[in-house]
Amino acid sequence: MKPTISYRVIAIPTKVADLVRETMKSPGYGHPAHTEIAAGYGPCRHCLHDFHVGQESRILFTYDPFFSLEDFPLLGPIFIPAEPCNRFSEGSGSPDDARHHRVTLAAYADGRRLLAEEHVENGDVDPVMQKLLSLDSVKYLHVRDTEVGCYDFRIERS
Repeated sequence: MKPTISYRVIAIPTKVADLVRETMKSPGYGHPAHTEIAAGYGPCRHCLHDFHVGQESRILFTYDPFFSLEDFPLLGPIFIPAEPCNRFSEGSGSPDDARHHRVTLAAYADGRRLLAEEHVENGDVDPVMQKLLSLDSVKYLHVRDTEVGCYDFRIERS
């Protein structure tokens, strides 16, 4: 039996969330951010909790999940609540809310090179994550919503 690989879950930095709320612009690009009542579950990319549909105000903005990791950006839309929230603790394991949705785990090597992609339909993310992190060339994983492809969070070995 393979040993369990320790990992950390990386939500977007609090500095980014605060800056977006303050300026209503996407960091690094200046694209306008948009506020709306949650029409979908999300999740928030800062606290990693699902939104309450029809109840919470959320901000949509452009974000590069490869910022400071790779030379070439890959922008996409993400959400945070209009009201401040606490950042997900990196050592807390897989976020509970992520287990309730279909997610895709994308394993990347240096140079933003995609090595593998696994779809998780049943919420059992941990075995798939462990399998991907056990590959020597994998630098980190992106967790994305399978239905719409949006970036949710990053996973790295501890």
